[in-house]
Amino acid sequence: MPVDDISARAARLHSSALVIDAHADTPQRFLFEDFDLGHRDAEGSVDIPRLRAGNVGAIFFAIWVPVEIKGPQAARRALDLMDATLEQIRRHADDLVLATTSEEIVAARAQEKIAVLMGVEGGHAINNDLAVLRDFRGRGARYMTLTHTAATDWADCANQSPRHGGLTEFGKEVIREMNRLGMIVDVSHVSDKTFQDVIEISRAPVIASHSCCRALCDVPRNLSDDMIKRLAEQGGVIHITFHKTFVSQEYANARRDNAYECLLREQEITTKYGANEARKLIAGQQLSDELVRAGTLPRVSYERIVDHIAHAVGLVGEDHVGFGSDFDGAYMPEGMRDAGCLPAITDGLYRHGYTEVAIRKILGENTLRVLAEAEQAAVKLRPEKH
Repeated sequence: MPVDDISARAARLHSSALVIDAHADTPQRFLFEDFDLGHRDAEGSVDIPRLRAGNVGAIFFAIWVPVEIKGPQAARRALDLMDATLEQIRRHADDLVLATTSEEIVAARAQEKIAVLMGVEGGHAINNDLAVLRDFRGRGARYMTLTHTAATDWADCANQSPRHGGLTEFGKEVIREMNRLGMIVDVSHVSDKTFQDVIEISRAPVIASHSCCRALCDVPRNLSDDMIKRLAEQGGVIHITFHKTFVSQEYANARRDNAYECLLREQEITTKYGANEARKLIAGQQLSDELVRAGTLPRVSYERIVDHIAHAVGLVGEDHVGFGSDFDGAYMPEGMRDAGCLPAITDGLYRHGYTEVAIRKILGENTLRVLAEAEQAAVKLRPEKH
């Protein structure tokens, strides 16, 4: 098939597909900079014009709380981020709608609106309190990433030596309560043992909202082939993320080899912007670009994202793979700097020979299915009324 014909077919497919991004960190911009989603912005990766350009039908905004914030302050930060997200929906009611169920995503699509969902990133935000978890769910959160870059008091993370040997007893209660609430368990960032414990305990499908394949990029944050298979066996979905350190072994190696320079420059950003997480994240992308131009770090193409999708599909089939960009929270590869670039993913999958049915599943239908199955599991787990 001629190249132009492939591109045209891919573009038509993308424009008609339900596209769901499982993870974006834009709420930091809402909270710290009163960023307004309504206009195309010179910085960052997500706004309504670029969501429209990328035909995004639904997006999970990450309610990310840095691990340095603990206790009641962590819960408060999460609530502030939720409020800031809900305010954007209120401001832009013609374009956005809050979705808390799979049916509401479908309804938003029928209304030509973008469904906004929320996922809490960092289980420390519940302050070791299941009542806080229930409050988050009541305000609309549909998943929770159990850890971030440090262990919680009840779960180990991928970035540190084990503290608990996976999940504690309270951690197991968190999983059971999330199942009961219809809140999806997200295993991105967790340790391998925590992952194993989750798979054994959860009564509903589990997701990795923003992780890549360890076989292609050997970093602890990515999932091994065995983990991807176990996730799929349980009905879950791995959402391939776009962060250069997770998609490119060459980039990850260079970042490790130049760790001192990278960390020194990142510390300068932290000193300059302090608590403004949004500005630190944007400055981090700019620093990454600068180090690439200087030859300190290698160039990374968006095609590596497609490679990870293809690897996961090769392991577990087309029903268990999606994507979670980590827009506005990570360093994007060339050709995938913002939500308007997402049609390139469809084009790449088309060129890999995937059917239109398979591509639609990867773009969003698999994520929609997991949401629906989590809702169905919650119904089964509710106590019977007498």
